[in-house]
Parts: sequence; C-alpha cells; structure tokens
Amino acid sequence: MKKTALICGISGQDGSYLAEFLIKKGYQVFGTSRDAQSSSFQNLVRLGIRDQVELESMSLIEFRSVLQILTKIQPDEIYNLASQSSVGLSFEQPVETLEGIMIGTLNLLEAIRFTGTDIKLYNAASSECFGNVTGGMADENTPFRPQSPYAVAKAAAFWEVANYREAYGLFACSGILYNHESPLRPERFVTQKIVIAACRIASFHQQEKLHLGNVSIKRDWGWAPEYVEAMYLMLQQSKPNDYVISTGESYSLEAFVESVFSEVDLNWQEHVVTDASLYRATDIAECRGNPAKALSDLGWQATFKMPDVAKMMVKARKRSPNFSLANPS
Repeated sequence: MKKTALICGISGQDGSYLAEFLIKKGYQVFGTSRDAQSSSFQNLVRLGIRDQVELESMSLIEFRSVLQILTKIQPDEIYNLASQSSVGLSFEQPVETLEGIMIGTLNLLEAIRFTGTDIKLYNAASSECFGNVTGGMADENTPFRPQSPYAVAKAAAFWEVANYREAYGLFACSGILYNHESPLRPERFVTQKIVIAACRIASFHQQEKLHLGNVSIKRDWGWAPEYVEAMYLMLQQSKPNDYVISTGESYSLEAFVESVFSEVDLNWQEHVVTDASLYRATDIAECRGNPAKALSDLGWQATFKMPDVAKMMVKARKRSPNFSLANPS
C-alpha cells in the first residue's frame, strides 16, 4: 500500500523538493498552507508536480485545525517544515517567529499523542541553534547557544520533540540542517540575492552595486534537493534519532560572492559594496557541521559543496525566461 506523507510548509524550498522526492518514491503526498485556496504554490508549479499533490488549509498555531487535518488525512509520516525561516526577518518579527515555530511544533506533537496513532514526525531544526562554535565542527552533542529569535525558537522546538519522544514514546526526530540552497530560494535569502544581482549586472546593469553586510562570515552550504533525502531517511530508521545534516566544509560569504560573479565573468570587487546597515544585531562568525552520524546511520553524504551550489544556482538563473546574458563589452 502507498504510504501517505503530510508536508507542513510544502510551498517553501524544502517542502517542494521533498514533495517531488516522495512522489518519486510512490507516496501519496498532502501539503498544507494557511489558505490553500488562495496560495499559488509556485514552487510546486516550477517542479511540475502541482497536480500530483493534494493541498489542505491548516493553521499550525491552532490545535483544533491541526487535529482536524491529522484525523482527515491519517498520514504515516509528517514533515514539519513550516513557519518563518529567515534569520534576518526573525529580528524584525520575533513574536511571529517564536509563535509559529514553537507552538506549531508543539501542536503537531500533541495532536499525534492525542490521536494515539503511529505517525512518524520529522522536525526541521537548524544549525543556527549552535550559535558560534569555537574550535571545529558541531555535532549532535554540541550544546546550543542560539543568537537570534529564529534560533531560539528552533532550539525550543528541538527540545519539545526530544521531550515527547522520551516521555510518550513518539517516533519524532529533528534534522539539524546547515545552510542549504537552490534556485527555489526567495530573494530575501542572501545567496539568491547575490545570484540575482550578479546575473542582472552582467546582463544589463553594469553600474549597479550590490549592497551586502558582513562578507567575512563563514557557512556550511549544501544543495537543498540532497538534504530532503536525509529527512526521508530519518523516518525510515527503526528508532527515532536526531542528526546533523551538513557538508562538513565551511566557506566565507565573500567566497560565495566570488564564485557567483566569476560564473558570469565579472570581478565581484567592482560591483559589491559593504553596507554596515545590513549587519545583524548578533551574527554567527563561522559554522560547520559534522555529518559523520548521518553517514554512519543513514548512509547519507553531501555530494555538492559551496562552489557547486553557486554554479548550479547561476546556471538555473540563466535559464529563467526573463534572463539574457549580454556581452559585458
């Protein structure tokens, strides 16, 4: 029999790629949005799977709404990828960020416990929970030290999952994912902002300047379509566990900028301006994850590293209908 998966946050980057992955695995896939009737689900359209997903309206911060959808769909697996996902935006909307992530996760856990079903739950945690890690890579035993409202909310949700797993025996686990990018990233994320600006400058705006904050920060960047496979693998194990999902390599934002601009034959230093107004109140200087446990238990390993990610994002942008790369000369 077909397995049924419910993806909360299906319209986002990870939700859309996960839906595509699970459909190929033979799953019946349901997705939720606050208002499924008015949402465009453009990412599902871009991937060509919009008509293969059944969509429902659900508010994660309302327990009754969550319980109704779980009772109606009766999924085998739930993937909690919903709520606000931008670290920068969390400083501007801390209450919405905390409410959506913390209460939303708790409602899912409590609804599973309340119904007494054997639903398996994947929760999207974040490497932001670790904060600044001194002296190497973070793994599943590294203490949390969140430095943003987003990270605080994700850390709280992580412990909610751990508590329900231990107290009630739920099959619930968290993937502590490091940065993972793709052409489906919105422009508010710095990687996509850089890619779009570089392609625009190369095409028709040679005098344009790209304003960025601190380009010395270092991140562990991976490829989103690979990371959703790790989510799936976590729920196929005999016992629930938490995993760090990363490439194990760290690159500066400056290196990412340089890689992107070189793909369109530009010198980034001629087009990028450091803007102090874009610095965050608190920011992580460097982060790098240790994916050894994921390789050992799940057989999962990242194939693509930052230079590959930059190249693939630029290539996808060049293929978009509104882009034509003019000769810079």
